[in-house]
Amino acid sequence: MFKFNRRTLIYYLNGLTSPQSPNPNPFQHYSLPFSLHYFCTKTSDSPSFVVSYLIHNFGCTPQFASKLFSSYNVRFNTAHKPDSVLTFFRNYGFSDSQLRYMILKAPWLLSCDPNTRVLPKFQFLLSKGASTSDIVNLVSKSPLVLAGSLENLLVPTYELVYRFLQSHHDTIACVIRNSHLFGQSNVSSNIRLLVENGMTDPNMARLLRDWSQVFRTRDIPMLVEELKDLGFNPSKASFVIALLAKTTINKTLWKEKVDTFKKWGWSDEDIAEAFRKDPHCMLKSIDKINLVMNFWVNQLGWDAMAIAKVPRVISCSLQKTIIPRASVVQYLLKKGLRKKNASLTTPFVMTDKSFLNTYIIRFKEESSYLLKLYEEKLNLVHTRDKIGMS
Repeated sequence: MFKFNRRTLIYYLNGLTSPQSPNPNPFQHYSLPFSLHYFCTKTSDSPSFVVSYLIHNFGCTPQFASKLFSSYNVRFNTAHKPDSVLTFFRNYGFSDSQLRYMILKAPWLLSCDPNTRVLPKFQFLLSKGASTSDIVNLVSKSPLVLAGSLENLLVPTYELVYRFLQSHHDTIACVIRNSHLFGQSNVSSNIRLLVENGMTDPNMARLLRDWSQVFRTRDIPMLVEELKDLGFNPSKASFVIALLAKTTINKTLWKEKVDTFKKWGWSDEDIAEAFRKDPHCMLKSIDKINLVMNFWVNQLGWDAMAIAKVPRVISCSLQKTIIPRASVVQYLLKKGLRKKNASLTTPFVMTDKSFLNTYIIRFKEESSYLLKLYEEKLNLVHTRDKIGMS
C-alpha cells in the first residue's frame, strides 16, 4: 500500500552532513537532527499518509490518529513538511517526549510554517526577557499558546498582564505558570470587564499572581453582576475572594457545602450572609467545616449561629487557634470572669498578641494558670506535629 520515498530519504540523509550557516538568533542552537522517521508517500490519499505518519512517529493507534486528522487541519503529502517542523522545535531545545505531547495536543503544528507561525512568537518573548528554557517550558506545557495571533492575542494579552504586574520578569513567570493566559481569547475581555467594574490594580495583580484560573471562566460577566447584587464591591479584596469561590467551586460541590451548613442549623439566608461577610467560608473543605462546627457545638456546647454571624472562625486552625483559645474562654466563663452574653467568637478572630493581652495577661491573679492552660494545648499540637513528622 505504501512505499518508501527514495528522493525524500536521500534528501534527509544528505541533510545529516550538509553544512549549515551560523544563525545569529540567540534562541537557536544546533543539535542532532531527529532520528530517521518512517518515510512513506501516497500523494493521492493524503489522509492515509497523515494517519500513517502519526502512527509511526508518535505511537498513535489508528483510531486516534484518524481522529486527530479529522479534528484538526493537518495536511501534508510527504514527510518533508512535518519532519522540518520537528527539526525546527528540536533545534530550539524541545525533547522527544515534549514534542510528542505537543503534537498530540496540537497536531496542526505538523503542517504549519514554523518560521512564520512560531518563530515571531518566540522572538517576542525573548525580547521581554524570557530565556530559551522559559519558552520551551511554556510551549511544551501548553502548545495552544502558539495557536493565537501574535498581534491580536499574544502581544495585547502580555501588555495587559504587564500593566498590573509592572515587571517583565513577573509577567513572564505569571504566563509560564498560567499558560492559558495566552491560550484563550476571553482572558483579555474578562480582565477588562473587571477593570471596568472597579477592580483595583493591586487586586488584579493578586488575581494574576495567585489565582489566574479565574480569568478562564466564560461566566465572568454573569458572576460579576451576581456578586454585585449580593453586595460585594469590586474594588474590595473580599470581591476577589468571592469571585475565586464562585469560579473554582462547581455547582455540585457548592450545593454540598450549603447542605453541610444547613445540617448545623443555618438557613439559606444565614449562609448567604456568612458568604457576604467572609467568602473564605465557602472555600473551606466540607471536612474542615464539619470539624470546626462539631467541636464548637458538640464539645463546647456553643451555638452554631454564633459562627454564622462571624464566619471567619471557620478559617481558623482548629488545633492551633480554636482549641487552645477555647480552653481559656471556658475557664473564664466558669469562673465568672467573662460575661455570659459576651461574644463567643471575638477571642478567635484576633491576633495572638491581642488574645494574650485581653484574655490572659489582664487577669493578673489567674494569668499564670491561664497561660499554662493555653500553652498546654499549644504544646499538645506541637507534640503531635513532631510525632507526625518522625
